[in-house]
Amino acid sequence: MDSIIIQGGHRLQGTIPVSGAKNSALKLMAAALLTEGPLHLRNVPRLADTLFMADLLRRLGVQVFWPEGSSEVHFHAPEVTSTIAPYELVRKMRATFNVLGPLLARVGHATVSLPGGCAIGARPVDLHLKAFEAMGADIHIEDGYVKAAALRGLQGAQINFPFASVGATEHAMLAAVLAEGRTVLENAAQEPEIADLAACLTAMGARIEGAGTGTIVIDGVPALSGATHAVMPDRIEAGTYAIAVAAAGGDVVLKGIGLAPLAALAEALTAAGVAVSEVEGGLRVVGSGQRPRPVDIQTQPFPGFPTDLQAQFMALMTLAEGQSTIRENIFENRFMHAPELSRLGADISVRGNEAVVRGVARLRGAQVMATDLRASVSLVIAALAAEGTTSIARVYHLDRGFERLEHKLSGVGASVRRQREAAA
Repeated sequence: MDSIIIQGGHRLQGTIPVSGAKNSALKLMAAALLTEGPLHLRNVPRLADTLFMADLLRRLGVQVFWPEGSSEVHFHAPEVTSTIAPYELVRKMRATFNVLGPLLARVGHATVSLPGGCAIGARPVDLHLKAFEAMGADIHIEDGYVKAAALRGLQGAQINFPFASVGATEHAMLAAVLAEGRTVLENAAQEPEIADLAACLTAMGARIEGAGTGTIVIDGVPALSGATHAVMPDRIEAGTYAIAVAAAGGDVVLKGIGLAPLAALAEALTAAGVAVSEVEGGLRVVGSGQRPRPVDIQTQPFPGFPTDLQAQFMALMTLAEGQSTIRENIFENRFMHAPELSRLGADISVRGNEAVVRGVARLRGAQVMATDLRASVSLVIAALAAEGTTSIARVYHLDRGFERLEHKLSGVGASVRRQREAAA
C-alpha cells in the first residue's frame, strides 16, 4: 500500500493547473448512456473514481476510448448490452449508482447494486428512488440491489426534495431528460456542478431551465444526440490547494478557475489573513507564512461553505492564533481526520457535529493514516506546514480525487514523494 512522504516547511511558489471537476465528470460520464450518439468529454481528470466509472460503463456496453495521459474521453453507446450494475463495481464508489436513472430512462429497466464509497455517513439513496417513483418507476430492493422498471417509459412529475441533495438532483435530471412531459424539481441543489451537467445535457438536445437555482424545469424529449463538452474546473481541488498555500505560506496562482465558485472559501481565507484575488487566467493566493487568524465556519449547501473543504480548513485552523469552531451540517461522521491531525500535534475536541480547534504554534511530522478522500488531503496540508517529515498511509483515498497531486505540489516547491510498497 503506497504512502506519501512530505518534508514540511517549504513555501509554495508558482502555478498549479486546476483539473476538471471529479464530481461533475462522473455524472457527465453517466450521461453517455442516454444517447446512441457519441459523447466527447474534455478536461476529464484521470482518477481512480473516473476509471471505475469508465469500467462500469464498458460493462454496460458503452465504448470508451481514453488514451493514456489524455484528458479527453470518447464515449459511444449505440446499444446498451447490459442493464445490471454489479456490486463489485458499484461498491467502490457511490457515483456509479448514477447509471440507474439513465438506464431506466433509455431502456426502461435496470438492476443496480446499492452503492459504497467513503465511510462518511449513511448517505441513503432514498431521495433518488422516490424521484424515480414519482416519474412512474416501479422499484424494489432485493438482496442489496435496486430493481427498477418503467416499461412504458418515465413520465414527467413534480418532485419536491425535502432538502437540497446534489446527488438526487443530478440523478433526477439524468432520468427526466427522456421522460414524457414536464418534470419540475423543487428545492433542487444549486451547486455549480448542477449547471455543468445541465449544459452538457442541453448540448445533447435536452430542454432544461433553472439549473443552478432552487427550481429546475425539464421538458422531456424523445431522444438525445451526441455532443462535445468540457468538464468544469474542480473547485474542491482548487480550494484544497488554496488552503495549502495558506498553511505553508507562499504565492500561487491556481490556473483555470475564477473566484465565483470559491466565494465562501475566499471569504473565510480572507478573514484568516490570506490574500485571495482573481488574476488573468486564474486565482492568486498569497499566504504570509504567519499563523492565521481563527475563523469559525459551518458547512452549508452552495453557495455556503462546502463540506468537501471542511477537513482541509480544519487543518489550517490547527495553526491559528486562537480558537475556532467548525460545524459540519451536511454529513455525519465527517470528523475522522481529527484524531490523525492530533497525531501531528493539533488540539481538537469533537462533540457531535461540532469541532473546537485550539490553534498551536507548530505541528510536528508523524506517521498518520488517511480515512477518506477529503480527510487524506487535510493531512497533506498539515504535513506541508509541519516541522519534520510526515508519512501518510492509505493514500489510495487521495488517488480517488486528486490528479497528479505529488507532481502539482512538487512543481510549486513542496517536498512530496510517493513511497510504493515493494511487491511481495
